[in-house]
Amino acid sequence: MSAPARLVTGTVRRVRSKDYGRDVLSGDWRRPKKGQIPDVAAEPGLVAEDPSSGFCGAVVACEKDAVTLEDRFGKRRVFPLTKAGFLIDGKPVTLVRPVRAAGPSRSASGSIAVPNLRARVAQESRIYVEGRHDAELVEKIWGHDLRVEGVVVEYLEGVDHLPDIVEEFGPGPERRLGVLVDHLVAGSKESRIAGEVSSPYVLVTGHPFIDIWEAVKPSVLGIAAWPRVPRGTPWKEGVIAALGWRGEPGEVWQAILGRVRAYTDLEPALLGRVEELIDFVTVPQRG
Repeated sequence: MSAPARLVTGTVRRVRSKDYGRDVLSGDWRRPKKGQIPDVAAEPGLVAEDPSSGFCGAVVACEKDAVTLEDRFGKRRVFPLTKAGFLIDGKPVTLVRPVRAAGPSRSASGSIAVPNLRARVAQESRIYVEGRHDAELVEKIWGHDLRVEGVVVEYLEGVDHLPDIVEEFGPGPERRLGVLVDHLVAGSKESRIAGEVSSPYVLVTGHPFIDIWEAVKPSVLGIAAWPRVPRGTPWKEGVIAALGWRGEPGEVWQAILGRVRAYTDLEPALLGRVEELIDFVTVPQRG
């Protein structure tokens, strides 16, 4: 039986295509007369077009020097914020990063961020996830929240020995354990193993995805959907081959993780389960 390994922490708007006419690019539109090109805040949902490529979509994210557009098929592309770099209703504009009103900042999970946070001393309660990729995703989105609460995330490298690991952990009223399981659906091996855990101080829950990769919305990665992998084929390798990606699973995962910015990039079926686990393991210390 292998002991859990500790992780080292460290509604998209659908748009319709627009007909901007045949002469949108006629003339030297990138060198407009002074004062004629307005600055427009790249607010979420704003529909804009990149004239060079013809890509048209709604704003879903805006950074210091780039904006992300999503078209009506769910495909996303990132464009630099250049002068007169976009068209709105057929007219050139300069997209700029929106000025946010003063107020509390938000963490990647959507919770109110605690400024100048010093991680709380780790509590006895824990959250276990199946593997390193699961742990890295949880850390990226909920890491701030977990440090506020003093909860450590560890990974199991599979759930085959979960009942033994729970017994070794020794759960109790002040020492709760939350477990996130992949592919927790009726009739699965995972659901059978989860059913063997009966302690009131342990919550075993999970998501329906075969692998945590599937919890990332396909549109975030510019694909229409996650492919179905034939039975008997290793899932990660099968996905990489089906999508024509290159690299080993670990390398591909880092690329996927790099596209994830906030909870809105993940499927609700995962979000609810992680929030449920955090609430469960923090009940005693919240009093």
